[in-house]
Amino acid sequence: MRFYVDHDLGFRIRCWVVPDNPAAISRVYVSLEGQRVAEFDAWMVDDVIRIQGLHATGQCVFEITDEQVQGISSARRVEIHDADTNVLIYRRSPRPDVIRGKVLLVDTSINSDSLLQSVLFDRFQQSYFEIGGLADEVLRVLFESPWLTSSLLSGAILLARYEGHFAGENLLTSALIHDPYVEMASRLLWLQARAPVAADPAQAWRVGPLKETVETVATYDFTDIKSLKRFFRMLPEPAYRLLYNPLTRQFSTRLPDERLTPGHSIVAIEILARVGVVGHRDYFEAFAATLFDRLGVDAPVPTPPAIPAETLMLAERLRGLKVAQEMLVFDIAMTDAVRDAIAKGWTV
Repeated sequence: MRFYVDHDLGFRIRCWVVPDNPAAISRVYVSLEGQRVAEFDAWMVDDVIRIQGLHATGQCVFEITDEQVQGISSARRVEIHDADTNVLIYRRSPRPDVIRGKVLLVDTSINSDSLLQSVLFDRFQQSYFEIGGLADEVLRVLFESPWLTSSLLSGAILLARYEGHFAGENLLTSALIHDPYVEMASRLLWLQARAPVAADPAQAWRVGPLKETVETVATYDFTDIKSLKRFFRMLPEPAYRLLYNPLTRQFSTRLPDERLTPGHSIVAIEILARVGVVGHRDYFEAFAATLFDRLGVDAPVPTPPAIPAETLMLAERLRGLKVAQEMLVFDIAMTDAVRDAIAKGWTV
């Protein structure tokens, strides 16, 4: 899907939404002040789109005024979403002083951190969360479109795959790095927590290709060191990809199932060095304060929630396992370098 929005002139909003299926007719829904109020098929035709072969008929254009949606010209908050994908096409922010430019918060943990998202959300005209689940075409639009002049992007993406699409000097990238053992513990507990979902035929689709892994993890007791060792000896392939140097994988590979080699660790460090703001979870205040300073945000630095005791205890068990040490050797080197660099210039 591709989309483009003309300037919002207050009394009308014109947008183009080109679906992946060239024969389909685009459809959007409109929300005012957070309430969904209308849904439309595209009723205008753009012959240029048809001639360029992007769509069979060019029927991909919407021009929404008070005639179609009463009150749209005066509403403080307007949102338009693609009805098929639920992707945000346009948002009129109630703030007159939105931040100009694009900010990418690279999510490096299995547990998405919504703390900074909640602080920054209303300071941008458009915000996109969990972007790792979006299609490539949509991600390229978000990264490359010059008309997205105030957008917050957040999620887990493969940096090597998309770095080449980061267009212009107005895109600031940032990443908060986590302790590798804590992250491995978080991922193991994340898998265990999804056992009821995988066991429910009506919801099993939610875990996707990890269904077998979730079912396997549920049979182990991670509070028992012998059970933990048995798990690593019988590690399913999807679990191996999820747990083996995930930070290095995220920063160096182009495909989720790409085989990780020692050379990837060099690529990951090179890409990490090009990220605009890099922080460590142990120095969250330093990361948030630096990010706010770069963006000109005048707001108190939020306090992150404490890491659950269960996660910390499992992380300590993992630190004593040779197999865990070997599975995280690249990530440990990267995170130690980041932590040491921050520690030299910041006092907790």
